[in-house]
Amino acid sequence: MATKPVILVVDDDPEVLRAVARDLRRRYGTDYRILRADSGAAALVALDELVERGDPVALLLSDQRMPRMDGVAFLKAAMERFPRSKRALLTAYADTNAAIDAINQSQVDYYLLKPWDPPEQKLYPVLDDLLEDWQSQYKPGFGGVRVVADRWSAQGHALRDFLARNQVPYEFVDIEASAEAPSLISRAGGDGEAELPLVVLPDGERLQAPSLADVAVRVGLQTQAENPFYDLAIVGAGPAGLASAVYGGSEGLRTVLIEREAPGGQAGTSSRIENYLGFPSGLSGADLARRATTQARRFGVEILAPQEVHSLRVDGPYKYLTLADGNEIACHVLMLSTGVAWRKLPAPGAEALSGRGVFYGAAMTEALLCKGEDVYMVGAGNSAGQAAMFFAEYAGRVILLVRGPSLEAKMSQYLVDRIHETNNIEVRLHTEVQSCVGEEHLERLCLLKNQTGETEEVEARYLFIFIGAAPRTSWLGEQVVRDDRGFILTGPDIPADILRSWPLERAPFLLEACIPGIFAAGDVRHESVKRVASAVGEGSVAVHFMHRYLASL
Repeated sequence: MATKPVILVVDDDPEVLRAVARDLRRRYGTDYRILRADSGAAALVALDELVERGDPVALLLSDQRMPRMDGVAFLKAAMERFPRSKRALLTAYADTNAAIDAINQSQVDYYLLKPWDPPEQKLYPVLDDLLEDWQSQYKPGFGGVRVVADRWSAQGHALRDFLARNQVPYEFVDIEASAEAPSLISRAGGDGEAELPLVVLPDGERLQAPSLADVAVRVGLQTQAENPFYDLAIVGAGPAGLASAVYGGSEGLRTVLIEREAPGGQAGTSSRIENYLGFPSGLSGADLARRATTQARRFGVEILAPQEVHSLRVDGPYKYLTLADGNEIACHVLMLSTGVAWRKLPAPGAEALSGRGVFYGAAMTEALLCKGEDVYMVGAGNSAGQAAMFFAEYAGRVILLVRGPSLEAKMSQYLVDRIHETNNIEVRLHTEVQSCVGEEHLERLCLLKNQTGETEEVEARYLFIFIGAAPRTSWLGEQVVRDDRGFILTGPDIPADILRSWPLERAPFLLEACIPGIFAAGDVRHESVKRVASAVGEGSVAVHFMHRYLASL
């Protein structure tokens, strides 16, 4: 029988300790073991015993004011033993400043104020959220998918990234580091060697060098629509698309959401979003995507992923989407929230080494493999800053290469400050990657100082790229008007000569494209604000205009 994960509560006041433990046991006792400790020192002893036994710890809840070791000091020490556990402080109102400092400096996830009565309103909702986050990353004893591949396999990286972003638990078996890998490969290959990467499913089935679509079907992801017609079809499941799905579904629209890779879009790869309203300790892009996806499904939204739209045709009030598999979906209202893709690094060797040391976006699946390494990053926006902070927890050193004269021009100040305070992050201004060199994987970078023309060659096995962005709109053809960079024009941005053929008496709504009933939101829209909160706002507001459009049909 599997060991239940542990919730450990720490307080030096016996009455408070009993009361908290009682409330925790009543709510979580079925699925978790509730342990108590009356001091930080006693709690650390208990954690050491749990480490020795290999028992999982889901949540640490500690009082702040305790003699000899306060709550912040305890949680900081506990993080060294169980870095993935969720950590929360139980504080009095007078200690809120200490709690906020703990969030900023010690990676405490949340703080709760005393008294917490009634727990149904003041305790359980917060802890439910923290435990759900922990469960989404917890791999009990491991019974999920296994990916057997070379560490530097581009296809293997694509599989691992796909599974991680779609919240499918998996284990990576490195053929060079794992003693088990040869037997797995041998059993799959019969008389000969298996073709890699090899995917071993929980039921024992083995897939040799499978496509992402094959894996998606085998692990139970939905790729086919259940109906031929919907009130609302959304293309792109980034923050804007997910927000439209939640609001559309909650307001009774039959909604389908189509995503070519994984829910969350580019934002879903973000290691940490710290300025999103309502999350004082921040949340990862994967957490945001998981929460929003769960919300959308709760309201009956169908989510097709991975699935790609190849073309659009419009016939009167109906919009028809042709999918990559040849099937067609029709709808009254279409939301375009396809987001953007990272621009390719214009350096010789970068394309050939993509997925083999050169990665676009955060590629958080590589973090554990970077332990002790020098990791190079290109970019000066928030995505690059968040990734630098995340990889600094694993890498020996993170070197951030910035083409311009400063970080402040494009990056939020809180991130700039955090980066300068992190000892193992080095920022190199006026620096570009001139070329990438390697045979089986990235081995070296040639760096250019763009002010002086000097070049430098450095050893490097990891390069993460966060430069610019190109909209994914080429499949729309000429019918949906875009600017010269491919971003969709909406509302008042649509040129007057285009509006001469507008068929309705009213003008296009704020987020409506040049065809009635087609909307655009998020990064794909012309002159949009490139922030997660802005995309969520646009996706939500668009549903209001959709209802007004539908009422006119």
